[in-house]
Amino acid sequence: VRVCLHAETAPHSPQLRRPGPLDSVLSHPHYGSSRKGPQGKEEGAGAAARTRLPPFYLLQCIRHSLCSRPFTELCKPHSKTRAYALPAPKSVLFPPAPSPLGTPAPLTCALRVLNPPASSCGVPTFQPNLSARVVGGDNARPHSWPWQISLQYLKNGVWRHTCGGTLIANNYVLTAAHCISDTLTYRVALGKNNLVVEDEEGSVFANVESIVVHEKWNSFLVRNDIALIKLAEPVQLSDTIKVACLPEAGSLLPQDYPCYVTGWGRLWTNGPIADELQQGLQPIVDHATCTQRDWWGTMVKDTMVCAGGDGIISSCNGDSGGPLNCQAENGTWEVRGIVSFGSGLGCNTLKKPTVFTRVSAYIDWINEKMQQ
Repeated sequence: VRVCLHAETAPHSPQLRRPGPLDSVLSHPHYGSSRKGPQGKEEGAGAAARTRLPPFYLLQCIRHSLCSRPFTELCKPHSKTRAYALPAPKSVLFPPAPSPLGTPAPLTCALRVLNPPASSCGVPTFQPNLSARVVGGDNARPHSWPWQISLQYLKNGVWRHTCGGTLIANNYVLTAAHCISDTLTYRVALGKNNLVVEDEEGSVFANVESIVVHEKWNSFLVRNDIALIKLAEPVQLSDTIKVACLPEAGSLLPQDYPCYVTGWGRLWTNGPIADELQQGLQPIVDHATCTQRDWWGTMVKDTMVCAGGDGIISSCNGDSGGPLNCQAENGTWEVRGIVSFGSGLGCNTLKKPTVFTRVSAYIDWINEKMQQ
């Protein structure tokens, strides 16, 4: 989604201050555009969509040779990757319909809006609290990771949590292959925060139609640790149930990129399983570091991604199959990893980060299985 400021269309409404870059006409594809009719009146979706913006837009500058000086002052630091917040103008006007092909409107500057439409993947209604960094993790803000699911199995008439997972479509869940057993009956709990509360508001339980474990899953070497669960019926997406985005195929994240692991795993080594959903900051450990001899060595392959390893915050038993959540440049959350394995020495062991199945290495496999 882009917001473009056009140099020749600044409004001169007496209700506005002296026109400046932020008071220029904002075209937002999500709201539509307007045009002027024969009498000079605005028509179309944009005219009906005049609205106030939220208190701020999280924006990202896109370098452009035509950016005017007043605008670049607002864009400081003027960078392709540095995000910042700007106060919203008091009102929004929408520009005329796009010019005919070959005669584009003079573009002053372009901005990418980092809070996309609510229908997008990876956009929680309740924003996660990313400021806390507590030893061993922290209680997540309820429903701030709305694609997190609890995979549960039936034993002696009681449903029990066994693994995490990620909703990636309204009828598909991504989890780890090592979570799946041919002998068990499963269900998926969605929209959950507290596992102890059976009838939690905003939560639903879904039956499973089928489970596909990767054909080359190797439990001895822990390779291709990925499985896809198809739900018996599509779930209704809501504020508490949303889908995560999948990353671009083959893409990698750099060393120390901040990501968050979530799940109902054990709170400490051999400790109890958490009742409420936990989150923990787990910076990416690049492949070169993670495969060093005193880290994981040759155990880690390029179809895996490591995160954490600081000896303080790490995912623990019971988090298996859950997501490694990483925020993309456009502000959406992607599931970059599936919790696969950790150190037998304990949850928080120095130089033994959690190892995840790298989702970007399996995009083709995921798409193929979802289309079958």
